[in-house]
Amino acid sequence: MKIFSFNPKRYKLILTMKPQTLFRLKFCCIILSFITVNFACSAQQGEQEGWNNLSAIMKKIVPPTFASHDYSIVNYGAKADGTTDCLPAIKNAIAECNKAGGGRVLVPAGTWFVKGPIHLLSNVDLHLEANAVVKFSTDADDYLPAVLTRFEGVELMNYSPLIYAYNQKNIAVTGKGTFDGQADNDHWWNWTGSKRFGWREGMPSQHDKENEPAMMQMAAKGIPAKDRLFGKGHYMRPTFVEFYSCKNILIQGVTIINSPFWLLHPTLSKNITVDGVTTNSLGPNNDGCDPESCTDVVIKNCSFTDGDDCIAIKSGRDADGRRINVPSKNIIVQDCQMKDGHGGIVIGSETSGGVENIYGQNCVMSSKNLERAIRIKSNACRGGVLKNFYFRNLKVGQVHEAVVKINMHYANEKGADCNYPPTLSGVYVNNIVSQESEYAIYIEGLDDKPVTNINFSNCNFNNVEKENFIKDAKDLHVTKTTVNGKVANINK
Repeated sequence: MKIFSFNPKRYKLILTMKPQTLFRLKFCCIILSFITVNFACSAQQGEQEGWNNLSAIMKKIVPPTFASHDYSIVNYGAKADGTTDCLPAIKNAIAECNKAGGGRVLVPAGTWFVKGPIHLLSNVDLHLEANAVVKFSTDADDYLPAVLTRFEGVELMNYSPLIYAYNQKNIAVTGKGTFDGQADNDHWWNWTGSKRFGWREGMPSQHDKENEPAMMQMAAKGIPAKDRLFGKGHYMRPTFVEFYSCKNILIQGVTIINSPFWLLHPTLSKNITVDGVTTNSLGPNNDGCDPESCTDVVIKNCSFTDGDDCIAIKSGRDADGRRINVPSKNIIVQDCQMKDGHGGIVIGSETSGGVENIYGQNCVMSSKNLERAIRIKSNACRGGVLKNFYFRNLKVGQVHEAVVKINMHYANEKGADCNYPPTLSGVYVNNIVSQESEYAIYIEGLDDKPVTNINFSNCNFNNVEKENFIKDAKDLHVTKTTVNGKVANINK
């Protein structure tokens, strides 16, 4: 990183220059200043235009409303003793509520056990009252038959998510209660193949050739998703909440803990509000909220303490993502707290369908176990067009690695089908204040496809250990920004 400073030798050299040389130098400086100012004005204009579009996006995101009829699961035989299977009662309440035109399915205070997944239907709000706890079975067989889902960006038939809806509209999960997946090193997490999470030599894992590798091969060959049959015997963990091909979604107020896999995973869905949700799950791949191939989403007033990314915006993986080819766009993250996790606000790595128009503002991020604040990750296997990302007014305390990291070599994946370099352009970062990190800015594009139009303004990075890392980036503009109290000059 270069810092402006006075150099006596250079000053003496200027004084001894011939008039013609000095004139040329002045002329070059004027041209350079003009170009710099022009780039800065262009960047400011692009940033302002992006933020000006925010209100129009917000107006399109309208939470669903529900009929004023309540259906208590107690009236359908549920018992709050923590052992009786309440799933039949919940299913019947949801079915009757849906048939009658909608309303709330009420889960009163108490501990309720369910031996399998809850499948929501249109016009139903599953509402947990204060001090209600729904505990899910850890027997994988309870989550069969398999349903259409995505595993890390690839469609397949797999174990049902713990809370699931397919092709429904006007659905909600609300209240002040808790959903507990009861995942731990003895249940679900050891399938990841990591000794840290309970796996031991000789145990099966998702990485065995007949599991995730087989899924990737089937997707690459174009085998229809309905014929990619996994589930029992394949050790591919389900997500917690997954609404697939749905619209008009509200997830509000609830707490979600101990998830087998990703926690909130709306997929191919539209008009989504996630408001005031708390996630606390430190298992493997325990992302907090992962909108995938979704449009018009707001995530606000939430608290994330997770074993992986707090929020990760995705759009499908590799060949399967390109086949479906639906981007994630018009997604807003605001007024959230990010604690433990691999990243606060993350785009990727499953970006094959593209990601655009992402906004993050007024968030607080800090933890010795939070690795990065903003992260954009992809690679030439994923591909995708990534553009128009806007971040402002972020308070970052401590992060383990970089405050802002852009990496187009994510996971260093290689292969015959890795000829789809992603395109990243138009990243605007304004008014970040950080207190402790290894790097302030870490950017690594691709040799043959540099990232472009990356902009930092009015940022202050404090107690940074290492110099910024910048590789394969074009049109990088840094204005009114300091690192360890010194003006940062890393324009490229």
